Amino acid sequence: MSTLNLTVLQQPLAWMEGEANLRHFDTLLAGLHGRDLIVLPEMFTTGFAMEAAKSSLPEARVTEWLHEKARTADALVGGSAAIQTADVAVNRFLLVEPNGRVHRYDKRHLFRMADEHHHYLAGSRREIVEWRGWRILPQVCYDLRFPVFSRNRNDYDLALYVANWPAPRAAHWQALLLARAIENQAWVAGCNRVGRDGNDHHYSGDSRIISPQGDIVAAGEPHQPAVLHAELSLEALRDYRQRFPAWRDADAFHF
Repeated sequence: MSTLNLTVLQQPLAWMEGEANLRHFDTLLAGLHGRDLIVLPEMFTTGFAMEAAKSSLPEARVTEWLHEKARTADALVGGSAAIQTADVAVNRFLLVEPNGRVHRYDKRHLFRMADEHHHYLAGSRREIVEWRGWRILPQVCYDLRFPVFSRNRNDYDLALYVANWPAPRAAHWQALLLARAIENQAWVAGCNRVGRDGNDHHYSGDSRIISPQGDIVAAGEPHQPAVLHAELSLEALRDYRQRFPAWRDADAFHF
């Protein structure tokens, strides 16, 4: 399809209370219709916690809930969650289709300033999700600072960044989202949480949906819960890339 109806949920998260967070998003998602893609923040079941995987909801419970929401909304629905596998813990971006198909991307760049690399295993693969004619690149928070990994090799149309990005570095979040859209000539959506977490870190949200030219087409009011909607045009994206083919001169980086 040439258009993608995207919704980004900029919301507070209950600290380490999985079922409470699911109930909160139950209420929000109940009123959403006619969407193609619905995005929740990073670690949407717990908040960003190093100990989250040890007491977080099992992956089966999270994917079951996402599948229910995807089926009801007839949309691709996802966000990241702290997941304890049989051997390791991962910060896993889960995107679930209405038919139950699950797409997984494990956060590659772990936030060492919070010792995330000591608690979670970094992902090794870059993933592209194909959905309703769109090619989507899922990324998680700190990944945003590393442009080589998200370099558009003419293999995606939309990059999704989910985050728990603290308010003191909000200017970095906003600038880097804009840069990723412009340099990759792609749509970019950033979904960040709001409120305070159990470590007393404050999050201002500043969620964004940005066009390939760098226009902000939707933005969440800082420090406030918000539901952002935008209609993305694949035709406009392709036309722009044809008229201004900077991508043809990009350096070749491979992962």
